[in-house]
Amino acid sequence: MRQEFAQEERTVATAAAAPVWSVDPRNGKRREQVAVEATAAEVDAAVRAAHAARAPLADRGLRAAFLHRAADLLDEAGEQVIEAADAETALGPGRLTGELARTTYQLRAFADIVAEGEFLGVLIDHADPALTPPRPDLRRYKIPLGVVAVYAASNFPLAFSVPGGDTASALAAGCPVVVKAHPDHPATSELCAALLRRAAADTGLPEGVLGLVHGFRSGLDLVEHPLITAAGFTGSVRGGRALYDAAAARPHPIPFHGELGSLNPVVITEAAAGERAEQIGAGLAGSMTLGVGQFCVKPGLVLAPEGERGDRLLTSLTAAVSDTEAGVLLDRRMRDAFLDGVRTRAQLPGVQAPVTPGAGGEHTVSAGFLTVPAARLATEGPHDLLLEECFGPVTVLARYADEAEITAVLARLPGNLTATLHLGGAESAGRDDEGRGARLLAGLTPLA
Repeated sequence: MRQEFAQEERTVATAAAAPVWSVDPRNGKRREQVAVEATAAEVDAAVRAAHAARAPLADRGLRAAFLHRAADLLDEAGEQVIEAADAETALGPGRLTGELARTTYQLRAFADIVAEGEFLGVLIDHADPALTPPRPDLRRYKIPLGVVAVYAASNFPLAFSVPGGDTASALAAGCPVVVKAHPDHPATSELCAALLRRAAADTGLPEGVLGLVHGFRSGLDLVEHPLITAAGFTGSVRGGRALYDAAAARPHPIPFHGELGSLNPVVITEAAAGERAEQIGAGLAGSMTLGVGQFCVKPGLVLAPEGERGDRLLTSLTAAVSDTEAGVLLDRRMRDAFLDGVRTRAQLPGVQAPVTPGAGGEHTVSAGFLTVPAARLATEGPHDLLLEECFGPVTVLARYADEAEITAVLARLPGNLTATLHLGGAESAGRDDEGRGARLLAGLTPLA
């Protein structure tokens, strides 16, 4: 077993020198070689450099100044940052301009929290010999854990990547960070990391306070490194689960904070569909196709009523989705997974496609949605695939006959980022005869 593992390690070490390319998703062509995948020794060096930066980062004044300076440098280089991110993600300058603003806001907000100091949770209980038993002088406050591993997200190259919220919060807490760059935007990652390192140097901190590594294997090497004390991850269930398991299997397990996909269920009552079917249908189309269906909170499962009211909603959704232009996904792998995912789902018994999602062109995809009787999802079977996230511009409309079918489907769902309930006027006001709105809300709340 040891020999097999050693051979595997040698193979991985050889593969780790592979080049890291920046690719344009609009045409699939390589733009430039940005770096090479990190070896285990290079991951170790980055973690140790971050570990060595703990003492200087403990100075709250330097910490706050560092975060403010990082925000300023990102703003100053905004045009270059947005251009790099758009070239690698095809998310568009408008979307990325807003994301950059969010990113720098996060950095400044955490800087202000650091300066204010309440996050330390300081408690002082003075000695009191008159108590039984006597109380000694007790002091409590929070201290940094140590070096944190951050795993960048594919769909937010700024706000959930190198300079994003996980990085900002860890640095604000006094924890140096090593980021595992996402392969979809390596050039953007390098640019942002360079700006953060410059901010560190400008404020008197070691540049090693922010490390950056590339490559799949480096992600595992990071979470297994004995000097890593916590991890933050945004991405797929499969990738996040592998890292979570590795974090838990360490001799000294560490906290793993992960956002691992989401179906984001939506329930539309018959009363709501009766009042505003056309409005809900148009809004749903806009939500599921926003950012080519690549937002974390995209509604992936919608429970809508059977009958005339549900039919009106379906007609509205069909018209709105049919008017949506084809778009570019973040990379070829995601495009292939989307096409395979919708094809497999559409072939399930009882599934129909009023608007067929699929290839919009050589490098694009077209939006669509599937319908299925909700009863098919109420029990375990092949239709369980419809209860898993399909990344891209598609949703599943499950038509229910009664409240019991809604409850049965919801009972089979895992945790989600969001859960949405559309009620009619009387239901919203709590005046429905059977308390349906309150029951549905109670069923949805634990899922989000």
